[in-house]
Amino acid sequence: MGTRRTDVLDAAIAVIGEGGMRALTHRAVDAAAGVPTGSTSNLFGTKDALIGAVVVRIAEREREYWEAMAADVRPDTPADLARSLAAAVRDSTTVHRTLTVARYAILVEGAFRPQVRPTLAATGARVGIWSQNWLKMVGSREPERDAYLVAQNVSGLVLHQLSYPDPDFDAEPTLRVLLEALIGDRSDHARR
Repeated sequence: MGTRRTDVLDAAIAVIGEGGMRALTHRAVDAAAGVPTGSTSNLFGTKDALIGAVVVRIAEREREYWEAMAADVRPDTPADLARSLAAAVRDSTTVHRTLTVARYAILVEGAFRPQVRPTLAATGARVGIWSQNWLKMVGSREPERDAYLVAQNVSGLVLHQLSYPDPDFDAEPTLRVLLEALIGDRSDHARR
């Protein structure tokens, strides 16, 4: 169990992830967190303060997920990397759906609240470094460029699946085609 502050922020993420930014109020967070009315406003006096703290908490939770993934993912081929990224897409749209919806809502909010952009950018940069390393492992000659292209594709796949859920959705074939187009079919890369 986390601290009251962390519990309130996780409840705020759930409120956003289940009802969008419009649903985010201090009272809604109090109810979702199961804390007395006024608790959220005592911790975060304004909606801007609450949103700023939510952005930081989303970044923390996503960093935990990506660090765990980075510890396990050691791709040898584009197909290996496609499989791992497809698993991340699947997790983002199922197990971590609420967190992912909240992240996308906050990304859109960044268009109206420039103060959240630095935290969002820092989180994206960390994920970009892991992606570049994975791409180097599978033979990318331009890992920075390829990481950007893969990230945009993954974001689009996640957003589409969140918006139009398909129970048969599988991102792996699309990601495999993309990675092989960028890098080539390096199925023998591990033997080189």
